[in-house]
Amino acid sequence: MGLIETPHYPAQVGIDAYGNGGFRFAGISHRGSLLCLPKGMFAWDVAAVADITAETLAQVFAAADDIDVLLIGLGPDIAAIPRDLRDALRERKVIVEAVNTGSAIRTYNVLLAEERAVAAALIAVDRVR
Repeated sequence: MGLIETPHYPAQVGIDAYGNGGFRFAGISHRGSLLCLPKGMFAWDVAAVADITAETLAQVFAAADDIDVLLIGLGPDIAAIPRDLRDALRERKVIVEAVNTGSAIRTYNVLLAEERAVAAALIAVDRVR
């Protein structure tokens, strides 16, 4: 885990589809979870809410000056994000919204289209609800 310097895709783009354990964006398919950051789209080594830590969010913290809102897609359900992570991001002036992955994607796409400073950390899901 930790920082992945090379993006899976070198620009921040909208998500076209999700499910079956991955995502489609920019005409490509990505298997596994995904970080959508101002500097690109990155594979995210997270499979469950319990895997979300300061270490797995290191790239978000590194890009915090360019992010106003971080949407965390928690998979099929909603769970609490540890308070220490929320507080650490709030100290960096990043608002955190933790919702199911589908809701996170829909909100991310809208905010990105509005050219807002948004990022998303999305846990892959098998089935779309």
